Amino acid sequence: MAPWIFLMFHSLLFLQSAPSSFAKFPYRYFPSSIIRPETPSLSSNNKLYKTKYFTQILDHFNYNPQSYQTFQQRYLINDTSWGGPKSKAPIFVYTGNEGNIEWFAENTGFMYDIAPKFKALLVFIEHRYYGKSIPYGGDRKKAYKNSKRLGYLSSTQALADYATLILDLKNNMTAMDSPVIVFGGSYGGMLAAWFRLKYPHVAIGALSSSAPILQFENITSQYSFNNIITQDFKSESENCYKVIKGSWKQIEDTASSHGGLELLRKSFHICKNYISGGYLEGWLETAFTYASMTDYPTPSDFLAPLPAFPVKQVLN
Repeated sequence: MAPWIFLMFHSLLFLQSAPSSFAKFPYRYFPSSIIRPETPSLSSNNKLYKTKYFTQILDHFNYNPQSYQTFQQRYLINDTSWGGPKSKAPIFVYTGNEGNIEWFAENTGFMYDIAPKFKALLVFIEHRYYGKSIPYGGDRKKAYKNSKRLGYLSSTQALADYATLILDLKNNMTAMDSPVIVFGGSYGGMLAAWFRLKYPHVAIGALSSSAPILQFENITSQYSFNNIITQDFKSESENCYKVIKGSWKQIEDTASSHGGLELLRKSFHICKNYISGGYLEGWLETAFTYASMTDYPTPSDFLAPLPAFPVKQVLN
């Protein structure tokens, strides 16, 4: 079990009080030290795929000179189960998320599981500005230099990337009659759904997993994400849910008391000499959230090395 799972369990024993909600804060960005999506969780020296590159243009929607700058977009391909173009065998495409495409290809077992049944070609396309698909000569510092350059980092441009690459790939493989199904999870799932809507002539269907397609301000409640996390823990143990629910006020009260921060530091075995109550709350919230996000029925190495049903492991 991951070390931070043990620490979360320790927190359940230590914290006992009761404010109004476990979902105390609206969804926010969590400390980046917890997960590093730019680093594949498995070795890239495997037989899951072959790595290829496609020359992609910077801007699909304008006709300015800079629009025709190009960059190398990485994609991964697996043809071990493909029935070939003559049989019009399908092409399953993963619409890459905000990270290294290897990270997703090595943790998307479903596509590999069903490929033999459908005799499908598997393609995983990396999202622009991530992994090795960096514009401006592959120089990340140049690509992220200012808002003008970052303006080309958008879901609209990414979808156009995928459409352009897919059509070119089908043409080169004489597979224009092979139907395309797009797959994705989380942000990648949003992209998959949007791709089907925006490019119905390219993809005949989309499978979107855990995709908050309508999670935007004034459309969906800002608390919906945390409410789902809350329900994951509450459904596993009503008592432990109440303990976690009460822990936030316990941390705040302890942090504001004399010697409280030192007590928290020692109780949670924190190495740094100084912490704040807010940082500790953020760390715990991140841990609880990621345990719920990866509450798979089998062990996984997606966000961290975790056992099957990590929420149950945290609470037991």
